[in-house]
Amino acid sequence: MKKITLLVCCLVYGISFSQDHFAGITTSKRVGILNGNMNPSEFANLNSRFEVQIAALSLNVSNNKIGFSDIVDGEDIEGLLFNGDKSVDFSLDAELALPGVAFNFRGWGFAVTSKGHITANVVNVNSELGDALVNESDILNALPSTINSNGNQRVNATVWGEIGFSAAKKLWEKDRNRINGGVTLKLLFPGSYANMGLSQFNGDITNNGLENKLTNATANLNIAYSGNFGESFSDSSDYTGSLFGNLNGMATDFGVDYQLKNKIGSGYKLKVGASIKNIGSMTFKGEDNVSSTYKLDVNNNPGIDLNDFNDVEGLEDIEEVLESYEALGYYEKTENSKDIKVKLPTVFNLYADLKVISKLSVTFFMQQKMGDNENNDQITAQNSISITPRISLGPFEAFLPIGNNELSGTTAGFGFRLGGFFLGSNSIITAATSDSKQADAYFGFRFGFL
Repeated sequence: MKKITLLVCCLVYGISFSQDHFAGITTSKRVGILNGNMNPSEFANLNSRFEVQIAALSLNVSNNKIGFSDIVDGEDIEGLLFNGDKSVDFSLDAELALPGVAFNFRGWGFAVTSKGHITANVVNVNSELGDALVNESDILNALPSTINSNGNQRVNATVWGEIGFSAAKKLWEKDRNRINGGVTLKLLFPGSYANMGLSQFNGDITNNGLENKLTNATANLNIAYSGNFGESFSDSSDYTGSLFGNLNGMATDFGVDYQLKNKIGSGYKLKVGASIKNIGSMTFKGEDNVSSTYKLDVNNNPGIDLNDFNDVEGLEDIEEVLESYEALGYYEKTENSKDIKVKLPTVFNLYADLKVISKLSVTFFMQQKMGDNENNDQITAQNSISITPRISLGPFEAFLPIGNNELSGTTAGFGFRLGGFFLGSNSIITAATSDSKQADAYFGFRFGFL
């Protein structure tokens, strides 16, 4: 169970770099494909007639319990995560921006883009239960312990690819005012999926010095997996090996932006934009898919030995452990449809970029998730807000994002762009100075011409 519960940590160690989702560069003065991915109306504002994206990579690791130094050290992470009473939330969210092209044609902006996504999350896991599952018999809390959790405790991982087709156009312009609108249609290619959700959990955990026992327990357990994640989903190869599956889903982004243009010259004094991203879903299909619901009812004698879960590596192993208790009548199992339909992480974005003086501007950005992370069919997202001072000197741009998100709290980072190359992090400053609960960075290269 240790590998299942801490899949996010395993991924961090399996990947040799650490990224974030292009914060700062998506609101760059040099408008390109990443701007359009954040708000499709920005394709009407391209700086060049043709824009080519070579590649970009972004990854964000955040949590609500342990600091950056603990993640890097890798010492007793499970003990630190499940220490105390606070439930555990841990998120890894990666995006690989693959080659794409955008261009202007007769007053329209068009784009064809491609991306790969990897998400892995621990959501609302009770610390006492997690401690009992990953520690063999040395629970630090006084036992017996009664746990009553009305929410849904999830461990989830999803891999998928997408190809986007975007169009944007100026909708209205008068004097110094301009409004653009745009839309993106995405074709989705689900790769691999795994979800374990334990809802409405009530039970006692006891310890006799040798075993952690679960007794007097009731709960609903959802287990679903597709692709590489049945046998294991704790190695990075389980994710990167299934980035694009078969076409089986669609989604839409749409957005608008308003500009108050400068009195003299090009550019704007103020730009305000809003978008809704990832409206849609995808379906994981396959003969080896599994989707089951277990209605647990564990009586007092002898109970379930939680140590049996210590060495499992995948959801198949968890099902095997549960089946060993079938004769005791501890659960009723329902087989669900083998087609696993999941909702994309729909978010609402709002931003404003204000020119303070020549070459200096300040950008406000807000992201609000529109789904419930505790739902078993929901890919998770985070609420966040940031303020980014920015210096723009033609081919060189530097920015200082200062933000707050619901998992890791306050962060401060740094990023820059030199020509078509960019590099940055939302949290490099706070990670170095205050051991923040977030680690991230991003980099990439693009170019425009004509």
